Amino acid sequence: MSQEIAHAERAHALLSASASHRWLHCTPSAQLEATLPDTGSEAARRGTLAHEIAELKLRKHFTEPMGPRKYTAALKKFKSHELYEPVMEEHTDAYLDYGQSIVHAFPSPPFVAIERKVDLTDYVPESFGTSDCIIIGSGQLHVIDYKNGSGVPVPAEDNPQMKLYALGALKAFSLLFPIREIHLAIVQPKVWDHPSEWSLPVEDLIAWGESIKPIAQQAFNGEGDYSVGSHCGFCRAKERCATRVKQLLDAGTKAPMRPPLITWEEVADVLRKAEGIVSWYNSLKELTLAEVLKGGTVPGWKAVEGRGSRQYTDLDTAFTHLKEKGIAEAVLYERKPLTPPALEKVLTMPVYRELLEQPGLVVSRPGAPTLAPADDNRPAFNAQVKPEDVFSAPLQTTNGVEEIR
Repeated sequence: MSQEIAHAERAHALLSASASHRWLHCTPSAQLEATLPDTGSEAARRGTLAHEIAELKLRKHFTEPMGPRKYTAALKKFKSHELYEPVMEEHTDAYLDYGQSIVHAFPSPPFVAIERKVDLTDYVPESFGTSDCIIIGSGQLHVIDYKNGSGVPVPAEDNPQMKLYALGALKAFSLLFPIREIHLAIVQPKVWDHPSEWSLPVEDLIAWGESIKPIAQQAFNGEGDYSVGSHCGFCRAKERCATRVKQLLDAGTKAPMRPPLITWEEVADVLRKAEGIVSWYNSLKELTLAEVLKGGTVPGWKAVEGRGSRQYTDLDTAFTHLKEKGIAEAVLYERKPLTPPALEKVLTMPVYRELLEQPGLVVSRPGAPTLAPADDNRPAFNAQVKPEDVFSAPLQTTNGVEEIR
């Protein structure tokens, strides 16, 4: 999605498709978020850049043929961006390859639309979205989305954002093309080796759209109750939301908790209610610091100078001086090998696999056991794994807080 499109969606679509997982579960959240600034993040800006590279590649191959000079010039501009990473080339190539595999599977060339703005107002008041890639042919509608993030896996199965894009594409093109099957796919190279895919009949998609109409209207009106859950992750109000703060601070306080030890059932309840409390506390501190630094008042708190650091006035001059004074050059530099993940990033995945994985020069060790909710889609930990293979790494909870070394 281009930067202009992304800004337009944020500015005008109160109930955006990209935030649907949030306002469908917590209907008042959209109106609340509209009162708060969208600060954005470096990860989001990096994702926008990757999307622009992906868009360029798809347009070149499917909708806007361009010569090598024009394409190279456009790509060079993206590569000069301060947030560009070489791995973006590989990841956007994977996105292009998947799109080509879908197109080539049709008996005749299908219709392809790139970065298509779709109207969602039949189901969601005053809403629209921009679909990364739409492919239609032989009674099939394919909606493909590229995700650049790595922190949160985004599956295609029953994904409300993707279903809304499909409804918008259906409205735009169903009079031109007969459509029977809907195919949704999310390409997230930093998370999966293969795209996440999910399909459903067109009748089921339309029925779902009808079912969310009253929820969308309630969200548009800012009505309903605030609800806490995994959908809070990217909400602008997550640090200061009264409902979420109350749940976090009340974690475990309503359980019987008869001394001297709470039961494992009570432990389970506390863990569920307190999920994310450490990350929430840290992000709340960051938010408060930003408020104080811009001149706001938070009673009982102030900004102070943190721990300083030492820097060379001129690295080359400093090291030349040390060597002249008899300090060996080996003392001045630290040499250490890159880890396999870091080397993969430098070499790109195909080269890494060819030179290291295929000859068997890299092996994958099982991860340390980590605590997760019972409905997590990963299989339960295999207790038969050798202890030395497991406890060489620290035991962690799902929010990354180290518990046991």
